[in-house]
Amino acid sequence: MPLEVHIVTPEREVWTGPAEMLVARGVEGEVGILAGHAPMLVQLAIGPLRIHEEGGQLLAAVVDGGFLHIGTHEGVTRADVLATQAELESEIDVDATRQRLAELEAHGELEETELEAVKREMQKAQARLKLAG
Repeated sequence: MPLEVHIVTPEREVWTGPAEMLVARGVEGEVGILAGHAPMLVQLAIGPLRIHEEGGQLLAAVVDGGFLHIGTHEGVTRADVLATQAELESEIDVDATRQRLAELEAHGELEETELEAVKREMQKAQARLKLAG
């Protein structure tokens, strides 16, 4: 029974293809998905996705939260990653991400609502840099 992975955002389909395994970071910890997995819905945290492609290659991406939905249709296990933003490792602009992180760190005194937004943006930038190396 195959595993089909779809990573999508409101703007685009980031990646689609067959996989042996998908590993994602949920808000309650990591989850690994193999073909034949039971249906489930996971709230994703800001962090990496690791797709073990057929043939042993590893594809990495980073998502800014969202949801992972697992379902089965006609014997095929389908993993849908639905995220506000997602990037493959090869798409990450390390210099721009470092610059954005520096800008966020330079913020002075902020209102509580602004502080939460800045913290989330910093988490996103740090996740991208960690993935990109």
